[in-house]
Amino acid sequence: MSVGMLLSCSGSRPKLMRLSRNVRPPLSCVASSRVLWIVSAAAILSGTLTAQTCLTAEDIEPRTRAAIEAASVRYFNMVAQGDAAGLRQNSIPGVAADFGGIETAIKDNQHNLTGSKGTIRALFELQATSKEPIPRAEFLCGVFGKSGQTANSAVIVLSNLPPGDYALAILDADGKTPYSVSFVLQTVGADWKVGGFYAKASQVGGHDGQWFLTRARELKTKGKTRSAWLYYMEARDLLSPVPFMSTQATDKIYDESQPLQPTDLPTPGGPAVDMAAGGKTYRVTSLFPVGIGDDIDLVVKYQSPDVSNATQTYQQNVVVIKALMAKYPEFRDTFAAIIARATEPSGKDYGTLLAVKDIP
Repeated sequence: MSVGMLLSCSGSRPKLMRLSRNVRPPLSCVASSRVLWIVSAAAILSGTLTAQTCLTAEDIEPRTRAAIEAASVRYFNMVAQGDAAGLRQNSIPGVAADFGGIETAIKDNQHNLTGSKGTIRALFELQATSKEPIPRAEFLCGVFGKSGQTANSAVIVLSNLPPGDYALAILDADGKTPYSVSFVLQTVGADWKVGGFYAKASQVGGHDGQWFLTRARELKTKGKTRSAWLYYMEARDLLSPVPFMSTQATDKIYDESQPLQPTDLPTPGGPAVDMAAGGKTYRVTSLFPVGIGDDIDLVVKYQSPDVSNATQTYQQNVVVIKALMAKYPEFRDTFAAIIARATEPSGKDYGTLLAVKDIP
């Protein structure tokens, strides 16, 4: 649990983003079964107290909850209307000064959110007490049991978080495609301002996280472990509206999938993996499912110094696709097509799709 220690009367063992299973005795007990505190041991030794608290929706003071809800719905409507300028004006200074990423995300998701209304799924109020930014602020929300998370708990981890009052609002969009829109909010004066924005589809290829989980278990029983692992990862991603929050459901998927984690495929956050193809070695950086229509396809991204020559890059993509299929024939039964994307250091890429039935 890094340097943080859980303060709870039960001595529960939260699984913080599944990075540790260490059990440490509580330093003391703090009131409220729904409010868990984390205190940095290093901060205690240095005489500087650092604490993080989380309140779930039912425990947030009514006036504060109403203000967070109103701000969240208002900002959702701005996103649905494509009002990036309005959202920028209502962002904290640091976000407003570097708004390009959020503006791009709003544009990229516009066709899925236009005309939709947002319904609040979950609210959390987060309070960070410190004199300096907290390198790894861990918020334990809800009630935890002896084995860690429960059906109504969540763990939220934010990096380099300045002291202050924050909120996480997760909303469901009622558009043509199931979507979630989430905001990290921070108090500036009497207002809740945007500190982060996340929008993501809740389905891939018309299937939700539970479908991918069921399919992963089927593939596991058939011995198609690499395909199963990819489906487990997709299930976990779809069930996580934001990348910095874990729940009991995502923790269980993590536990179930870890014995299947391959050593010859790239993993999220892990190093690239070398793959021989056509007499060359390619550095594969990521491998993940995508939905195109009703199909589930597989994307393989690899490093390329230059993708400006479309003909040459297309040929390389085909070589990579064929090599991937030859090395992992089980993908023939689990994906409709393979998409290779050659990616420059700048992030510019060039993609090629081949239907599995057309790959020799």
